[in-house]
Formats: sequence, C-alpha cells, structure tokens
Amino acid sequence: MPTYVTLLSWTDQGVRNYKDTAERSEAFGAAVQKLGAKLLSIYWTVGPYDLVATIEAPDDETATAALLQLGGVGNVHSTTLRAFGPEEMERIIAKAAG
Repeated sequence: MPTYVTLLSWTDQGVRNYKDTAERSEAFGAAVQKLGAKLLSIYWTVGPYDLVATIEAPDDETATAALLQLGGVGNVHSTTLRAFGPEEMERIIAKAAG
C-alpha cells in the first residue's frame, strides 16, 4: 500500500486544545482505519512542524479523504508527501533506466 508522510502544524484552535492532542491522535487513527487506511506512526516534534504522521492508504483518494477529515476538525493544517519504500524505488529506477 502507498505510504504518505504528513507534516502537521497546529492551528490556533489546536494550540488551545493541546491537552487533548494524544486523544485526538487516537481518534484520527480510528477514523483512518474506517476508510481502509492505517496510521503507522505519529510523533510530536519541535521545529517548523508540530507533528509528523505516516499513513498507509490504498490510494491517493483514500489518503486525501482521511486528511480532509482531519483538517475539517480545525486543529491542524497538513502538508502531505507521497513516500516510496525501497522496492517501489527499485521499480522507479528500472523504469527510468528504460
């Protein structure tokens, strides 16, 4: 399944609700699972982003739906990157090499 790395920044609302962040991450994991995806990891970070999450989803549409649900709650803004594992990268290299 494709993997997505999501960089999350708290909104003003998210900062005000910081005490609930661990519970919110559990709720996000459950919501992602209902869509057929999986929250692989979530980390709270120091720096330009407040959290980093990795998600596995069957396709871009499912990943986007999960992140729209997350953003719709109003606690975070997200930037999402499609990540490629070693096997996927080998296939990409083979295609590029012709």
